[in-house]
Amino acid sequence: MAGSLVARPLVAPAQQVDKVFRLGQLHAGTVASRAPMVAAFMQGMREFGYIEGQNLLVARRYADGRFERLPSLMRELLAWGPDVVLVSTTPGNLAAKAATLTLPIVMVSVADPIGAGLIASLAQPGGNITGVTNIGAELAGKRLEILKEIVPTASKVAVFINPADQNATLQMNSARPAAEKLALQLEPILEIRSGADLKGAFEAAIRARADAAVRMLDPVATDLRHQTVQLAAEYRLPVIYAFREDVAAGGLASYGSNLPSQYRQAATFVHKIFNGSKPADLPVEQPTKFDLAINLKAANALGLVVPPTLLARADEVIE
Repeated sequence: MAGSLVARPLVAPAQQVDKVFRLGQLHAGTVASRAPMVAAFMQGMREFGYIEGQNLLVARRYADGRFERLPSLMRELLAWGPDVVLVSTTPGNLAAKAATLTLPIVMVSVADPIGAGLIASLAQPGGNITGVTNIGAELAGKRLEILKEIVPTASKVAVFINPADQNATLQMNSARPAAEKLALQLEPILEIRSGADLKGAFEAAIRARADAAVRMLDPVATDLRHQTVQLAAEYRLPVIYAFREDVAAGGLASYGSNLPSQYRQAATFVHKIFNGSKPADLPVEQPTKFDLAINLKAANALGLVVPPTLLARADEVIE
């Protein structure tokens, strides 16, 4: 159940285990939207020999995109007594840092941990937080470049953004120089804090005669993936996204770090901390895999012709 604390009962392992570790997980999104990433992370843990219910007890909390719930969910995890907590997204990690400066935290899916004040530097994080950054804010400009290749006549691009996410400003700072270089107007800027804002945002983009749109990444964007893709098709608005999962759901195009790969990376940090390493001494890692995904079916439905040069660069093309 979303928001519920789950600790599976200890099951006798096939082999003697010296210690049973307790792992907390704090996710800003929903159970459904985070399921593939959680599965990838747990696969990474299994590769290190940790089996949930045997030598690993896991408690998970989900904020369902309601960032205001994160502090209380983190406090409940701390009361459970974990050895380490895996925390996703910038809002989640800010809540974790506010709750504890001593318990080891492994971050994942955080765009700019230095700018957010979570760590001192990538090489020497200091404090109790380390993990994987998705450098998501830095990629906003690159997404505009790809969007311009797909819609070369575009001059006005709507921005779908969640101001409640601390990365919103960082993403805009990355997008604006690219937009100027591409002769694109970034307007209107449309706030999407929850599903209730989504349809109105598309209507506002159409009224403003936007030629296309960019969906800035945040946990709510992930939760609303399918609704966003459906509305983009309904309103015939070309939209570029952050993750290949958006394209697999029917979106036009995406560019960003590979989310499951990030979560498997994060398992390495948990393993090292379980074995005595301190977060302050573990350098933060950047993603090792980035995906450019194109959905030709969506492009054809919009009457767009994707340049062969872009298709040649794509990691995944859905037909």
